Amino acid sequence: MILGKIVGKVTTNEFKFQVEKQTNKFEYVQIFHKAYDYVLCQVVELETDSEKTIAYCQILGYKDKGRIRKIRIPFDPGSEVLKAEDDFIKEIVKLEGSKYGGLIGKLDGKNIDVELDLNKVLSMHLSVLAKSGSGKSYAVGVLLEEMISRKIPLIVIDPHGEYNTLKYKNTDKTDVQRLKEFGLMAEGFKVDEFGDVKINKNVTPLKLQLNMEQEELMNLLPGKLSSSQLAILYSAFKFQPSEIDGLLIALDQEESNSKYSVINMVEYVKNLNVFTNSSVNLKEFVKQGSATIINLKGMNLDVQEIVVYKLAKELFELRKQEKIPPFFFVIEEAHNFCPERSFGETKASKTIRNIASEGRKFGLGLCVISQRPARVDKSVLSQCSTQILLKVTNPNDLKALASSIEGLTSSTEKEIQNLSIGQALVTGICEMPILVNIRPRKSLHGGLSKDIVQDEFKEKLEDFKEEEFKPVVWPNIEKKDVALIEGVDDVKTILIPCFMFSCKDPQKSYKLLIERIHGEIIIDKDELVTKKLPDLKLLSKNQVSILKTVFKEKKINVKDVDEKEVKDLIAGEFLKREENQLKLGERYAFSKLHHFENHDKIAFDKVNFDKEEEPKLDKNKITKAIEKFTKVESAEECWLVRYTAK
Repeated sequence: MILGKIVGKVTTNEFKFQVEKQTNKFEYVQIFHKAYDYVLCQVVELETDSEKTIAYCQILGYKDKGRIRKIRIPFDPGSEVLKAEDDFIKEIVKLEGSKYGGLIGKLDGKNIDVELDLNKVLSMHLSVLAKSGSGKSYAVGVLLEEMISRKIPLIVIDPHGEYNTLKYKNTDKTDVQRLKEFGLMAEGFKVDEFGDVKINKNVTPLKLQLNMEQEELMNLLPGKLSSSQLAILYSAFKFQPSEIDGLLIALDQEESNSKYSVINMVEYVKNLNVFTNSSVNLKEFVKQGSATIINLKGMNLDVQEIVVYKLAKELFELRKQEKIPPFFFVIEEAHNFCPERSFGETKASKTIRNIASEGRKFGLGLCVISQRPARVDKSVLSQCSTQILLKVTNPNDLKALASSIEGLTSSTEKEIQNLSIGQALVTGICEMPILVNIRPRKSLHGGLSKDIVQDEFKEKLEDFKEEEFKPVVWPNIEKKDVALIEGVDDVKTILIPCFMFSCKDPQKSYKLLIERIHGEIIIDKDELVTKKLPDLKLLSKNQVSILKTVFKEKKINVKDVDEKEVKDLIAGEFLKREENQLKLGERYAFSKLHHFENHDKIAFDKVNFDKEEEPKLDKNKITKAIEKFTKVESAEECWLVRYTAK
């Protein structure tokens, strides 16, 4: 069917035609070229005025000796634009895979099956990127179903416990009916699930080998060792090179007092409840025809990092030695385990980067899944040859996608923001991203959010830009009260990135809420009043001496100290002057940190927010600052909800 004729300027990459018959955005069209025969193109935008409709098209290519090539000679103006035939689209775009093809859905607007070459995915890596609630875990579930059906061994890192429902058959009547359109039927799959039995009762206990090499143990320790502590650890390793219980005995026999902090750190690793002295056969994790789910739900993020690091490292070594078959390693919430370096390093970062760069040589496929592409290590993303992109709206995330994915144009970048739930842009199948409607799941979907909003309030949520489940600390004052106090209608909800640190002094255990923008202690969450941690290294010895005197005496006479030193301390807000007296400034936390104890509990709730502040400091940097004053036991990421009329 003729849709129109080419008009205006024509290049080897794009052209436009005047529409004569109904044409849709992303419609595939074909045009006869005197040098290349028929060439496949795609409508990327439509423009209408009172007189005519113009379609803007991008040229995909033509088939030449089994390969897809770009044209080097433009089309002739006036050439007829035809609606592309299904067989021609399949031939050019190569949507049908080999015997390892995994059916993920249909080409948008066409009754054409889209299959991923699972052999290529396994050897060249995959990323699945989308904002929360856009169907990301659903699409991954479809992909996992296809892999299990073709007996590709799977290991899935599942921080939220949402993939264990692969074992159950989909009972949704609409889904079951739609599956028939694909020639499929609902079914459950074999799943082996490992996790913490105290948190998730229906899992096999996750136990990893306690014995480890020196470098590995040092990577698992909760803090960095000083030179004297390193010397003690090296000495102990000479007697017990891998067995932790023996290592603790050897450490206890050291004479230096520095041994106690080292012993505490080693005991921390031993007592994580994920290690065992008995033999662990990781070969049992890699099985054909089933998926191994590592359910980390409920575990502290530090423990999750250790589990991912230990598993990734040991499984990669076994695969290098060909002691286990090729397998697919799926990492959900990848930004927590291999973050972009500006957000800090985790224990697993280096190993995941190694798998991304070297895994394909050894038959270890990697799949990274994230709702925050900007926070995922760019070197890992750039190694993924296939991408499944669902709806993304955050500007930083869009920028990260554009910089790390080949073939992503400005027009397709805009489309990512407008995708419907269940729609995906898939790249890597062909040179241009293609729009795919993801097929229904055969198995039960486990990633559904709890609907905690009553129907009568749902229409009010349209005013909010974002809506997600997050670990949050709620303010004491309600949003409506802020509006009443400020005398305004428009009150914004801002999320402040924080860590809730669990600390321990000789006197007591307590928690501190610390924001991640400046690294300051929050002492009033409603007014966002904070205290700085003083960095005494920036001061001279005389200035430190003055501060200690003021701290001890509460106040001193100005005449008793050096005027220049005092001037700098006042300018830096370390001190304040009241007539002829000097007192400690209120900007810094000079007293014991437990005086700023936080009693809030972190709640995992659905949050409607207007803006999410970007964190600038990682956990390690803040931990180092706090450890100068107290002992840090753990840190939990969270968001402080703040209402503001500004």
